[in-house]
Parts: sequence; C-alpha cells; structure tokens
Amino acid sequence: MGQDITWAGIDAHKDSLSVAVLLPEEEEIRQWRTRADRLAIARLIKKLKKLAPGQIVCCYEAGPCGYELQRQLDSDERIRCMVVAPSLVPRKPGQRVKTDRRDARHLLGQLRAGELTEVYPPSREDEAARDLCRYRDQVRRDRMRCRHRLLKMLLRRGVVYRAGKHWTHRFHLWLAAVRFEEEAAQAVLDHMLVELTQLEERMRSLDARIEELASSDRYREVVGWVRCFRGFDTIGAMIVVAELYAFFRFRSPRHLMSYLGIVPSEHSSGESHCRGGITKTGNSYLRRILVQAAWNYRHLPKVTRELERRREGQPAWAIEIAEKAQHRLHRRYRHLALARRKGKNKVTVALARELTGFLWAVLHRGLVEKAQAPQSRAA
Repeated sequence: MGQDITWAGIDAHKDSLSVAVLLPEEEEIRQWRTRADRLAIARLIKKLKKLAPGQIVCCYEAGPCGYELQRQLDSDERIRCMVVAPSLVPRKPGQRVKTDRRDARHLLGQLRAGELTEVYPPSREDEAARDLCRYRDQVRRDRMRCRHRLLKMLLRRGVVYRAGKHWTHRFHLWLAAVRFEEEAAQAVLDHMLVELTQLEERMRSLDARIEELASSDRYREVVGWVRCFRGFDTIGAMIVVAELYAFFRFRSPRHLMSYLGIVPSEHSSGESHCRGGITKTGNSYLRRILVQAAWNYRHLPKVTRELERRREGQPAWAIEIAEKAQHRLHRRYRHLALARRKGKNKVTVALARELTGFLWAVLHRGLVEKAQAPQSRAA
C-alpha cells in the first residue's frame, strides 16, 4: 500500500468508540474516545478527514453492534472501514491487561501489518432476510422446548399418550381432553397449551413470510436452483441463500466448506500427521441445515412427486448437478456406512461436506450466467 494511508483501529461498544489513529510519516499514535451515536460518528468522520491528508483505512471487530458503523464510515469516499473476525485476531498469550485503548492500538497495529481477516458485510436487504430466517429458527427452538416441558409435565403425573405419534391431529385432540383434579396443575397445563398455540401460530406466520420473500425477484431464481436438490424445500433453500449472501466471496468449494466448519481439523508437525473431527468454526446454523439435508441421501436415489414439482421450470444444468449429487452421495453413504462400517453421524457429516461442493457448483454457475446475461443482451 501507499505511504500516504492513515490507519485507524476502533474498539466499538454500544455507547462508546475508542479510536486509535496513526497518521502518515508519524510514529506517535493519537487516541481519543467518542460516543457511538450517528451524530458523533459523523463528527468522527470530519475529524479523521481533517487530520488525514489522503486515504483512511480503519477497522473494528465484528460483534453485537452489527454493521451500521461500517456503513456510515464507508459512505465517505476517502474512508474504507473493515469489519474483522474477532476469533482470528492474533493475541499474545502473556498479555494480561485489557482496556479499550489497548484494544484499539492492537487493532491498528494488526491492520497495518495485514494480519486481520475481514468479514464481508451484508447489505441491509440481505441482513434483513438473514434475520428473518434466524428468528424463525429461534421460534422453532422455543416451540421444541415448550413441547418438551409439556410432555415431561404430563409424564410426571402418569399421563402418557400411547395411541400413536406425538403432535399429530389425534394427539392434539387427546391433549385438549386432558384434565387434572388440582386447579394449580390444570392452570399450568392451560398456560402451556396457550403458549404452544401461540408459538405454532408464529411459526406458520414466519414460514409464510419466508416463502413470500423467496418468491420475490431478488431471491426467486437462486432459491429455485437450490430447491432442485433433495432435502431442500423453500424454507431450507431460503436459509442457504440468506446465509451465503455475496456468494462470489467463496473462491472455491473448499473455501465454502472451511467457512462452514465441516473440514477435518489437523495437528501435524514434521513427520507426524494427525487429523481430528471437523473444525466446527464459522456458520453453525447453516452447517446444521446442511447436515439435516444430508440425511436424505441415505435413501435410494429417487425423483419423488414433490421433488419433480420443485424442479419444474428450472434450468437443465441445475437439475443435472442435483441428480449427480443424489447418486454420488448415496453411493458414498453405502460405501462408508455399510461397507466400511463407519458411524452414521460421521458419514452424514461427510455427505454434508460433499453436498456443500455441489451447492457451490450450482450457485457459482448460475450466478456467473446471471451476471453475464445483461452483457450478452447489450452486445
């Protein structure tokens, strides 16, 4: 980089920002503290531009404050703000003193040395879609906990449903007929049923909103490609698309697999090579969705009526890649689980890793063709 760059490290919190700035051709770092509201950030931009003669490069760690600080700083053409991964910031093992000023200075030094890993910030539209999908998963987990509490409460009182599976229509009719002699116990049951009904209604409402978003012009085409795969309905495909925003940042299938944390860990030195379980770093939510989808590939390859309906109107190349994935992953499952006697959970994670490669192939090809289409029409 050029010599006229001003470096800035920002330790960001909800109410305050600790700023460390190193101007070109200076050795002393300037530091100050400011508020974290929009007006104070606007004043910070003016102050940085007044101090710095040229380009300004700054950074702060990703966290609960989100990307609004980055968007406001990046709105000025002279400032480039990076959001960096906090887990990948180098730390000295013997450092026992931690303050906001020290953190800002540390970020500045690592930024200038090029030792930081940048997090790609989503647009406001992509962030809103991702928040919707993640909130739906939070409601799903709340519903699961509510169901567990309800069943355990009935079990403690010797009330067990034995006429079939739970949470079917017949089960709900049976549950509505359960009565206790004690008023307190009946009040607990009634409140649990009301809570469960509200959560199920919220789930239906969120599912409808996600399906509506998936059918919008921004996501319809990409979601359709993912739905060609076995194990992905509209909700699952929308989760994949929302979590993998700005897909071109993943240079290769291996890069995407590493981002999802489904590559083997390794500790090798010299002639010793030791590989362990998957790293489990990165996006745990999407990793779980892919593992759940991978369970479908233990069955024989088959185009069901539902899968055929999802593939209607989709390009032939996307269907071809999805079919190749279906046959390849089933053969891998039979080889690993049946022939080599590997554990089914371990095999499914291996299938999820290969499924990630097929998804990368579909999204990469589709987005490349989509990006080239306006150029071909203009020509």
